[in-house]
Parts: sequence; C-alpha cells; structure tokens
Amino acid sequence: MTLDVYKIDGSLSGEKLELADEIFGIEPNDHAIYLSVKSYLANQRQGTHKSKERGEVSGGGKKPWKQKGRGGSRAGTTRSPLWVGGGTIFGPRPRDYRQDLPKKVKRLARKSALSYKVKDEQLIIVEDFNFEKPKTKDFVNFLNSFKISGKKVLLLTNGKLESVYKSGRNVPKVKIIEAYKASTYDILNNQVLVMQKSAVDAVSNSFKNKEEAVN
Repeated sequence: MTLDVYKIDGSLSGEKLELADEIFGIEPNDHAIYLSVKSYLANQRQGTHKSKERGEVSGGGKKPWKQKGRGGSRAGTTRSPLWVGGGTIFGPRPRDYRQDLPKKVKRLARKSALSYKVKDEQLIIVEDFNFEKPKTKDFVNFLNSFKISGKKVLLLTNGKLESVYKSGRNVPKVKIIEAYKASTYDILNNQVLVMQKSAVDAVSNSFKNKEEAVN
C-alpha cells in the first residue's frame, strides 16, 4: 500500500511512500494487543506499596490493662489491628508486577497497532524536518497546518531531534519519541499518529532486529 507524504506546512509533497504490507497491512490481532498493553501497564508499576503490620508498628510493648477483672475484652497490646493506631491486617507488600511476553507476540501486537492506524486513517507521514532552535510556536504552527491541534498526537522521529522534542514537549496532548522506541501502547494511545518519512524505515527495521527493547 502507498500513502501520501506531506510537507511540514500541511501541503502534499507529491511523493508517495510504499508501506510494507507485512507490517502496516496485516489483519490486527486484538488479543495480542491486549496482552501487550496489559504487560506494558503492569511494567510501569513500581510495586513499592507497603503498610505496617502489627509487628512493625512502634509502641504497644505494655499490656493496656490486666487480663481479668475489668469486665472487658482481653488486650495484650495497643497496636492490635483492631485498635486505632494499630497495624494493618494483610496490608500491601512490595512486589514485582512485571509481565514478560514472547517476542513474537510483542511484534505481532506492534504490527497490529500500526495496521489499525492505517486502517482507521489515523496515520500521517511527513517529510523529515527539524527546527533551527526550540520554539513552541513553530510546533503549534505545524499542528495547525494539519488541523490536529488539540488532539492527542504522537510524533515518531528517526533519531533524537532535540529541537523538535523541546518545541513540542510543553504542548498539551503531544508526545514525541524516537520511532524504534514506540511500544504498542504508545502507538494506540493517541488520536493521530504522525511519522517522519525516515521514521517509517526505522520502524520497519526494528522488526528485523533480533532483540526488541520495547513492549
């Protein structure tokens, strides 16, 4: 399949780019996407949650009152989970939430996400560009040229373009990352996916690498 390549001002460049059908034109696998997104979100969790249990709460070393003769319940410590200021019963403990997926499933999920973007006409390919210096106004003008200002946008670049990144990092709902780092979650978590022309090759080449660093 082929898609039009646009200039930075939103006009057609007259060039068309051939997209690999085995990456951008497959039948999306929803279950692979589900597993990949679930794994990605789980791997973002720190897992450092912790509450103090009975043996970890300070104080409570003295028996509050004698065992018998008061007509009330027996108590051995003021740090019982039943008391205010006591420990927590079965509270959260630090744990690792990481979920690993087979590489084939991760690749299939990313291909499915890219294919969905093409299928839903949410993919825009732009000529390679960079700014002379970081300027938010230039990036906003770029968004306005494609009438996507105010939408949730992901821009994939080929390599680290410092000026582009700094120009767009303060724009609401905009995320800019290097193409090979884009996960399934990143590709889907937007309304419009914008890719620089050379970023298309970077994404295609990422599937040829034996080791994949993204989820």
